[in-house]
Amino acid sequence: MDATIRTERLVLRRMDLDDTDFLFDLFSRPEVARWSGVGKPMTERAQAVERIEAQPGRAGDHPACGVFGVEVGEELVGMALLVPLPSSGGGARDDVEIGWHFHPDAWGHGYATEAARALVARGFSAGFEELYAVTDPDNERSQAVCRRLGMTDLGLRDDWYDTMTRAFVLAAASGRGSDQ
Repeated sequence: MDATIRTERLVLRRMDLDDTDFLFDLFSRPEVARWSGVGKPMTERAQAVERIEAQPGRAGDHPACGVFGVEVGEELVGMALLVPLPSSGGGARDDVEIGWHFHPDAWGHGYATEAARALVARGFSAGFEELYAVTDPDNERSQAVCRRLGMTDLGLRDDWYDTMTRAFVLAAASGRGSDQ
C-alpha cells in the first residue's frame, strides 16, 4: 500500500527522524501528553527519537498499518495511527486501533476527524473487519472524534494496554465512517 495518504486538506505520511523536533514539541506539552502513553510530557529530545525509531515495530507487519505524520501544507500539525492494538495481559488478539494526537494549535479545525476518516477507509479497504479507538475515560475531544466517525461506544474496557479506557468500535459492515 502507498505510504502516503492524501485527503482534501491533509497529507498523512510516515514519520522519520527529521520530525523529531515536532514530535518532541507535541509530546512535551502536558495538554497532549496526558492523553498518551504514560501520560507525562517528554522531557528530552532523545525520547522523541526513540519513539520515531520504534514506529515501524509499533505498526506491525500489515502493509496498511503505520504511524503517520499529518501535514497541512507542508507543516506537521499532528500524528495519526493505524496499528495493532496490544491486548491487556499479552493475550492474542487481532484488534486494530486508529488513533490521533494533534498540536493544540491544530485543535478545532477537524483535522483529527479528517485524518481518522482516511485511516478508516485505508483499514477497511485493506480488509480489516473492525477498527477500535481507545481513549482516556476523560478525553472528551477524542471521544467526539469517535462519534463523528460513527463509532459505537463500548464503554469502559480494560481489554487493551493493561489499563481502563473508553473504547469505541467501527465495523466494516456499519459503514466507512459517517458524516455525523
